[in-house]
Amino acid sequence: MEGILGRKIGMTQVFDDQGRRIAVTVLEAGPCPVVQVKTPETDGYRAAQLGFEEQKPSRLAKAEVKHFEKAGVKPCKMTKEFAFDEGTEVKAGDTVTVNIFEGVKYVDVSGVTKGRGFAGVVRRYRMGGGPMTHGGHSKRRIGGIGARDLPGWVEKGKRMPGHMGAVNRKARNLAVVEVRGEENLLLVAGSVPGPNGGVVIIRKALKK
Repeated sequence: MEGILGRKIGMTQVFDDQGRRIAVTVLEAGPCPVVQVKTPETDGYRAAQLGFEEQKPSRLAKAEVKHFEKAGVKPCKMTKEFAFDEGTEVKAGDTVTVNIFEGVKYVDVSGVTKGRGFAGVVRRYRMGGGPMTHGGHSKRRIGGIGARDLPGWVEKGKRMPGHMGAVNRKARNLAVVEVRGEENLLLVAGSVPGPNGGVVIIRKALKK
């Protein structure tokens, strides 16, 4: 299986065999029931639709509830498709766990970053701002935004105040430090996008 759905628990530290301290992010990876299997004969490609976290049937559309009933699994809050190898035996109703990362050295983790609301350029783009002393009245402002020469308008892509955060980001090539199958936990070195408790998509590293 290419990957799995999970949730970011938080950061902590562990020690390796040589006594070195490693900052890790703890991810709750699965267990994810297989809701549907896509095949080249019926859909034109090979993938498995996984669910994550149980959801009340009353909070889903009737068609969604029937979709889960057909697979013989409980309704889930979210679903995501993951590719799998041709020789892998997968069918609806199976459960995918964190053990798919046994022997995997690196993973890619995608998540939605923390939302920061409306932010100025000093925070959003780390601009220096104006002088903070000697009567300066442009301390954290953006300053001039128009071109001095023709045509004199504000160019596209100009860095300005606006909405910050709450966007999809991917952390690539995070080293797998430990896989705890009994607790459905995956420990990866470094930080992961999103707040504690946020849903993440964990995949086997594509480039490494």
